[in-house]
Amino acid sequence: MSHPHPELTLPPALPDGALRVVALGGLGEVGRNMAVLEHAGRLLVIDCGVLFPEDHQPGVDLILPDFEYIKDRLDDIEAIILTHGHEDHIGAVPYLLRLRKNIPLVGSKLTLAFIEAKLKEHRIQPVTREVREGQTATFGGFECEFVAVNHSIPDALAVAVHTAAGTVLHTGDFKMDQLPLDGRITDLRAFARLGERGVDLFMVDSTNAEVPGFVAQERGIGPVLDQVFADSTKRIIVASFASHVHRVQQVLDAAYTHQRRVALVGRSMVRNMGIAADLGYLKVPDGVLIDLKQVDTLRDDEIVLMCTGSQGEPMAALSRIANNDHKVSVGPGDTVIMASSLIPGNENAVFRVINGLTRLGARVVHSGNAKVHVSGHASAGELLYCYNILKPRNVMPVHGEIRHLVANAALAVQTGIPADRVVLAEDGVVVDLIDGRARIVGAVPCGYVYVDGSSVGEITEVELKDRRILGDEGFISIFAVVSSADGKVLAGPQIHARGFAEQDAVFDDILPELTAALEESARNGNSDAHVLQQVMRRVVGRWVSNRLRRRPMIIPVVVEA
Repeated sequence: MSHPHPELTLPPALPDGALRVVALGGLGEVGRNMAVLEHAGRLLVIDCGVLFPEDHQPGVDLILPDFEYIKDRLDDIEAIILTHGHEDHIGAVPYLLRLRKNIPLVGSKLTLAFIEAKLKEHRIQPVTREVREGQTATFGGFECEFVAVNHSIPDALAVAVHTAAGTVLHTGDFKMDQLPLDGRITDLRAFARLGERGVDLFMVDSTNAEVPGFVAQERGIGPVLDQVFADSTKRIIVASFASHVHRVQQVLDAAYTHQRRVALVGRSMVRNMGIAADLGYLKVPDGVLIDLKQVDTLRDDEIVLMCTGSQGEPMAALSRIANNDHKVSVGPGDTVIMASSLIPGNENAVFRVINGLTRLGARVVHSGNAKVHVSGHASAGELLYCYNILKPRNVMPVHGEIRHLVANAALAVQTGIPADRVVLAEDGVVVDLIDGRARIVGAVPCGYVYVDGSSVGEITEVELKDRRILGDEGFISIFAVVSSADGKVLAGPQIHARGFAEQDAVFDDILPELTAALEESARNGNSDAHVLQQVMRRVVGRWVSNRLRRRPMIIPVVVEA
């Protein structure tokens, strides 16, 4: 297996007739999925998603792929292929279209409906091309063949990209549920046909590669939900991804069986399920769906609230409910169902929400104590089937943290694929397919791009470090007026602290030492305000570290008079 090296240099020019693959996100993380294929001077983008921030990224709303690699080549992009409608695959499209609005978006009916609704909020009218499984469409030198795959959202597609340099099969996110709710299975016959023709590079979903066996069937969730509904005597609140049409369908069906009414909570949930219902992907039983305003007119045992926030997102409905910061409240006797699995990195946030709801008296049903969710990603057993069916010449695991990519690579080797034909790459690593062989040839800069309110890419790791210090260690401001003539301290020093358990009076002990240090610096000829500010920073920083065992952010201000 070829591994990315931390000292990789910029890649050479792409040889004539070769194919280049660069992942700008999704390799080494769960989310931010985006791959760029280059052939004959033209580019094809597969997916363009977001990553959601973790606790160590305070104040960040979203994390985007780094578009710097393609920023000067926007006119070379033939199309953006969207494999399915999850945020980690379509969420960054509006930010890329800000750079060039007429890049064609290619995807299935539901996927395009979701992205068009999102783009409407950004006031962007996209150029779209709807495709479905079994179809082939050509974009420049890329002939794209679309294959049905089963996932936790309807209408997901894999894409086989045929070029003069070879064929790349990109699975998108997929699993192999043999009895899916919508009857649309992963088309292994199409995989087999592609394998017979020859797949030169297999880019395959790695999210569940560490999990042995096979993913359980979605149909197994229905009876569990039915039992939870039967056991519940008051209100039921179900949290799920805003795009999980199958799960919402099961909740609607259970509510209908138990004579309950369902209200959708959260803008994205209302928008997506409205789209899914209009297009026929969501079948709403008569009389089940009501407006949230009607909830107060019903008894508690007649209500189901379907909301967002199953990953502990701080601004999502369920988190706000757990914090008593939402018009919907929970109390003793209510049941909360968290119908999703944990995305790596979200564990603490999810457990915080579960604890908050439990503290309010609710019974919380989640994947840790009941089978209320199954994964949308193929486990090891399913991946082995794919490798044996396809027999690809080269493999590049995608979509997952490093441990997932490594586990997926090991599965490929077990099925007989030579280790030197399994490419382990991270974001920004450049892979060239030349004469049927995939190799790492370099790397391009590929950092995190943070969205913070209306700013995109302006927040850096330096600002995030400052925010972490403010949150963890507190803040101290110091003010002093110094004579420009003789360096005497005329007023102050005054110290004000935030984020400390101690009162400001605790700093009285350091004031004489601080005054002496300022006047001594001035006597030595260092009367510049900036120099004196650094003196204050050092003296107070050393004292706070020794006395209070803290390393706060210190802002010194010296005024000359």
